[in-house]
Amino acid sequence: MKAKVTLVKEFELGKVDNNLFSSFIEHLGRAIYTGIYEPGHPDADQEGFRKDVIEMVKDLKVSLVRYPGGNFLSGYNWKDGIGPLDKRPVRLDRAWHSIEPNKIGLDEFYNWSQKAGTEIMGAVNMGTGSPQDAGDIIEYCNFQGGTYWSDLRKANGHKDPLKIKTWCIGNEMDGPWQIGHLTAQEYGRKALETAKIMKMTDEDIKLIVCGSSTTKMQTYPEWDRIVLEHTYDIADYISIHRYYENYGNDDDFLASFYDMDNFIKTACATCDYVKALKRSKKTIYLSFDEWNVWYQRKKEPHPWMTAPRILEEHYTLLDALVFGGLAITLLNHADRVKIACLAQLVNVIAPIFTEPGKGAYRQSIYYPFKDMSLFGRGKVLRPVIKTDTKITEKFGQVPATIYSAVLDEEKSELTLFALNTSKEEICQLELDLSSFEKSTMFYRSELTGNDLTAKNSLESEKVKPCSAEIIKGDKNLYQIPLKAASWNVLRFKV
Repeated sequence: MKAKVTLVKEFELGKVDNNLFSSFIEHLGRAIYTGIYEPGHPDADQEGFRKDVIEMVKDLKVSLVRYPGGNFLSGYNWKDGIGPLDKRPVRLDRAWHSIEPNKIGLDEFYNWSQKAGTEIMGAVNMGTGSPQDAGDIIEYCNFQGGTYWSDLRKANGHKDPLKIKTWCIGNEMDGPWQIGHLTAQEYGRKALETAKIMKMTDEDIKLIVCGSSTTKMQTYPEWDRIVLEHTYDIADYISIHRYYENYGNDDDFLASFYDMDNFIKTACATCDYVKALKRSKKTIYLSFDEWNVWYQRKKEPHPWMTAPRILEEHYTLLDALVFGGLAITLLNHADRVKIACLAQLVNVIAPIFTEPGKGAYRQSIYYPFKDMSLFGRGKVLRPVIKTDTKITEKFGQVPATIYSAVLDEEKSELTLFALNTSKEEICQLELDLSSFEKSTMFYRSELTGNDLTAKNSLESEKVKPCSAEIIKGDKNLYQIPLKAASWNVLRFKV
C-alpha cells in the first residue's frame, strides 16, 4: 500500500485554537468522587483532590474543562453546590440514577482547575433552570463585588471573580432523554432570553448554543437551523456531540473519522445558511464539546448510590487508533471547530482511570490526545494527499490512511499526524517537504501492536507509543513506512 503527502507551507487551512484541546468533567459516576476528589486518599492534597490525577491532567495540557454537565446539568441547581459543606443538601441526580452529595461545587471545582492548569467552560441549566438562574451564576462567578451574588462568592472564599468566560446554554436539549427536553423552537426562544440576561451581566462572555447531539437524531440538522435562526446574533458557537463504537466490523469502526468529517461539514453548512439568511457578516464557529469512543449499548443498572461505577470504558489499542482518526479530523477542521472537549476526563469514558485508595493509570486513548495537545498547536496546512482507499460496509470507499499537518512557526517545527487504518498492510509513505528550504526529522513515534484488544491497567501498560527510527530525507523527500494499524507522529525542524 502506498501514499504520497505533499506539504506546502503557503497552503494554510487556519490557526488551531488552544481550546481544541479541552475536556469535560460531569457529576457522573466516579468522575468527581474517587476521580478528581478523594479525601483520605494517600495522594490527596489538603482539599481532598488527588494529586496523581492532577499531574496526569497537567501533562495533557488541557485548555478548558466543561463543567458540571452533561445530562446532569438539566436537573442541577448550582446553588446547591456553594456555601458551607455541612449545610449543602444531598439530592437525587435523576439523570444518572445517583445520589449527589454536593461536596464539590463551583468554588471547589475552580480551585481544582487552577491546580490542574486549566480553565472552566461553564454551563447553565436549560431543563429545570430559568434565565434568572443563568444570570445569577454569571453574577456569582464574574461580577467584581457589591451585589448579593458577587458578595456571596467572596464570603465563600473567592475575593476575586472566577472569570469563567465560556458558557454552554444547556446540554443536548434536542434529546428526549434530557430533563426538560424542548423542541427546537422552544429551546431557541429560551436560549435567546437566557443569553440576553447572561450578556447583560457580563458582556465579555462567549456563548455556546445547543446543536444536534448526534447525527442519528431525526431532528438533525433542522434543529441546528431553527436554533440559530433564533440565536445567531447573540451566540458565538453552536455545539455538536458525537460518540463512536464498534458494532463488530473493525474496518467500519476505523473509518469513524469519515462520519465525523461529514458531521462537521453539515454543521458548518447549516451555520452558513443561517448567516446568508440573516445577511450577517458574523461567522458562527463549532464547539465539538463531546467526542470520544463510547460503547453506549452497554446497560449498567445500579441502585441509588453516590459515585456508581457506570460508563467506565476500558479502552483497547483499536479504540486508541479510532480516537486518533477523530483527532486528525478535528485538526483538519480547525478553521471552524474552535472548541473540542474530549468527553470525559477521569473514569467516565476517560483517558485517566483511578481506583479508590489505589493508583491511577493512563488508558490507551490518553496518548493520541497527548500527542495532539502537545504537538497540534500552530497552523494547520492543507496537504495534497494521494492514498490507497478501502471499501467499508458502512461508509463505502474511504481513505486507507489519513493525515493532519501542523506548522509551529515560532519554533520552526512541523508535525505530521498519520493513521494507517489497514490492519494488514504497511503503508509506504512518500512525504514531500520540498516547499521548505530545509527540513530534518527529529522525532518519530508509533502507537501500534499485534493485539488490537490490548488494554492498560494499574498493573501493566500494554498500550503506549514507542520511539521509531528517524528517517533521513533526500532533498526534503522522505520514505516512511507506516505500520499496519498504527498511529504515527512525525516531527521535523523546518
